[in-house]
This record gives sequence, structure tokens and C-alpha cells, in this order.
Amino acid sequence: MTDHISSIDLEVSCIEKYPAKQHTQAVSRKLGDSDGLIYLLGQYDFTIEDSDQPKTWRQRRYFYYCSGVDVPDCCLTYDIRTDHLILYIPSIKPERVIWTGRGPTLEEAEDLYDVDEVRLNHQLFADLECWKRNHSQSIFYVLHDDHRPPDKYFQPPQVDYEKLLPAIDACRVIKDAHEIKLIRKANDITARAHRSVLRNITSFKNESQIQGIFVDACLSKDAKQAYQVIAGSGENAGTLHYVKNNEPLKGRQLVCLDAGSEWECYASDVTRTFPISGKWPSQEARDIYEIVQHMQEFCIEKLRPGVPFFYLHFLAHIIAIEGLLKLGILQGATVEELASLGTCRAFFPHGLGHHLGLEVHDVPGIPVLWSDKDQSSLLDVNRSMPPCTADSPKLEAGMVVTVEPGIYFSRYELERSYLHSPIHSRYINKEVLERYYPVGGVRIEDDILITAHGYENLTTAPKGNEALEIIQNGSKFNYSMRFDDDI
Repeated sequence: MTDHISSIDLEVSCIEKYPAKQHTQAVSRKLGDSDGLIYLLGQYDFTIEDSDQPKTWRQRRYFYYCSGVDVPDCCLTYDIRTDHLILYIPSIKPERVIWTGRGPTLEEAEDLYDVDEVRLNHQLFADLECWKRNHSQSIFYVLHDDHRPPDKYFQPPQVDYEKLLPAIDACRVIKDAHEIKLIRKANDITARAHRSVLRNITSFKNESQIQGIFVDACLSKDAKQAYQVIAGSGENAGTLHYVKNNEPLKGRQLVCLDAGSEWECYASDVTRTFPISGKWPSQEARDIYEIVQHMQEFCIEKLRPGVPFFYLHFLAHIIAIEGLLKLGILQGATVEELASLGTCRAFFPHGLGHHLGLEVHDVPGIPVLWSDKDQSSLLDVNRSMPPCTADSPKLEAGMVVTVEPGIYFSRYELERSYLHSPIHSRYINKEVLERYYPVGGVRIEDDILITAHGYENLTTAPKGNEALEIIQNGSKFNYSMRFDDDI
């Protein structure tokens, strides 16, 4: 079923630099304009309000896609007619070097980045005026209206702030070989960090230790976190984005660890659920894990170009309904009836997956889930955030998507929306349900590359029996804070 990335007919940059020029050219083709100027702002450094301490800095992803620059206070222009990409960087302030170091020089930036020219920020407005004199009828493209330069410095002939963002989104949704390499690297580091957690979990007393060792394992390889670590134990695993990570592990059955590293601005997104002891603490926990495992494995095997992702989302729900009926949690209706009613949303409330790339929830303008306009409540994507929206294109080679089914037992949400509902309550067995609250929730998530004839799983973090063996073996030795060194 799987095949290697070489089967994808993707253009590969002939240089090892991040292929910024190639990306920008693709964006200009999406715009469909033979003339005009693309102007993109990078993220500026700024401090916390009423403080001299800096906020955590993060580069604007749309700027990075067309520049490959992970340095503050930069911007770029691309002249569509002349195919000329200019990067603007801040001047070095000698008096600040002793405090904060320095950024790249013009010569260093030219060597580092795939651009045609590097200039200093103070030259920008004069360059824009020069462009304007030769392009009096051309369009000045910006991401948002407030990204245009101040009128006192530059008044473009025509401004468009509607076309650039969707043009970049359309390009970003298909990854080239360089981008896939970065996502693969992020996944390798993430797998290493997940292994470190598994080897040490039996010695941990608190969720915070799980977060600590995961972050440490990533930082030791110079990788950032793609998103906040989710390390929910027991009933906390029923909260989808639980990030407090501060409760004791004693008496808890499972941990749902959703955590991924970021490498050179590209994200991984991996979730593993496992018993803290390395052995299944209850039949209920094992049963739910096996249902979610089946949901994920079945859906991954169906991935290929041309498949509507929402079709797989629907299949995952069908498998969940069948499993919950077998366990007696759902009752009194057929699979088809429960699917039509949407009662399964009580236990599987989110979409099957999303695009992955420069953002962990990448290019929200290109949803991966699709549905017919006449949709039942199970298919009601209006209840979900993007990418669970309508009219998404089918899967294509070069897309990277997550597949992350889950079943959860959120006491609060079940009481609020389902157990007293005249529509749903009769189909949920409350006595049986009570036995499953301690399970909390199970989610399993991998990052999948769509190839020309199928897929490739980029995620190598252990799961299932492999994860249990690591926990069991790790508990026999003193593995405290021990990391793999093979990445």
C-alpha cells in the first residue's frame, strides 16, 4: 500500500537552501498576474506590555514560505514581471551587539537564503517608489490591508489584500521534497522524545514530568515545540487540548500524550495513548484503545490521491459506533440510525485530521474535510473548526495530513449535551458509561504523506504493543532522563 516519496512528481530545488524563490514563483503563478509586486512582512520583535522583557518570537509563516528567513524584523518584495526576489534585513546596531548579538550581514544573508538580492530595511521605501514609477498600473499585493506601508512613506497605485493569502495557501498545501524532509526530521525528533517518555513513565509522579522530559528531549536536538504539550492522565485525557499538565499520576489508568517538535519552522503532530504501568489496567481501557487503533489503521490504509478525506472521517465514525454498540455504551438503534443522529459525536467530537506543515493546523484556507451540503448531524462540519468545513478538494500527492481518531469520556460534555438530551440520551447506557469515565480518552495520531499511489507514514513514534514493551523494559532499569542518540 505504501510507496516512497520518489514516486511523487515534485519539483526539487537544485540547491540545499530552503527553496524560497521556487515557492514565490509558484505563488505568482497562482495569482495569474504577469505584473505586480508581492510584499510580505516578517514578524518584528516586541516586548510584553508594561515590561522590558521580549515576547516569545515566532516568524510569520507566510513570510517564511517565500523567504526561508527565521530572523526578526525582515520583509521581502517580489517583482512578478522581472522575477526578482529581494530580502530586506535590519541594519546591525553596533551598540546592541554586546547585549543581543547580531543578525546576518548582507553577504551572509546572500549565502544563506534563496533570494536574488539582499538589501537593508532603510532602503525599502525608496525602492518601492522606484518600482511605482515604472509600474503605474500594477497591483501591489499584501496579505492584509494593515500590512501595507504607511501612506506617508509609500502610496501604491493599486492594492490587493484578498488574493495573496489564498494563493500562498494553495501552494503550501502541496509540499515539495525539501519541506517533506523537514517534516520527516521533526517527526524523527518527536519519536525520540516519545520514547524518552515511555522509558521513564513508571518513575514519574506528575503530568509535569511527562512534559518536562519531552521538551528536554526536543531541546537537546535544537528543536522547538510545534504546539503546547498535551499530557492528560486519567479523566484529563477526555479534554482534547488539556495543557495544564500539573496533576498527579497516582491512581490514573492512561496518559494521552499529544506532543510534537518543530524543525526549521515545520511541525510534527503526534499523539500516543498508553497505560502508565505498561500493562492494561482494565478491560475497559484496552477495549477503547483497540477500537481507536482499528479506526486509525483502517483509515490510513484507505489514503491515496483522489479520496475525499471526509469519507474517511465518516468511516472512522462508523467503526466507533460499531465498537461502542458492542461494548454496550451505545444502545437501542442501528449503526445507520446512530450515524444519522450524530450521537457518536459525544465520544468522537473532532475531525479525523488536518493538514500539517508550517503550522501544526496548516493552511486553514484549504480544509481537508469535505461534506455534501445536505448533511446529517454526524456530518455537520459547521459544528467543528477548520478544516472540518465544506467543499475541500480531494487528497493529492504531496499533501501531508494527520490521521487522529479518538474516543473520549468527558463527564462535563456528556452531562451538558447528551445525557439529558431528548434526542441522544436514550441511546447511551449510563450504567455502562460509568465504568469508562476513568479511561478518560484515547487518541492515536500519525502524520501521513500522500504519495502518487498511496501514502507514507512519516511518524515513527512507537505505539501499541511496541510502546508497552518499552514501558515494561524501561521500568526494569534506571533510564531516568536517558535519551536516544541516533538522531
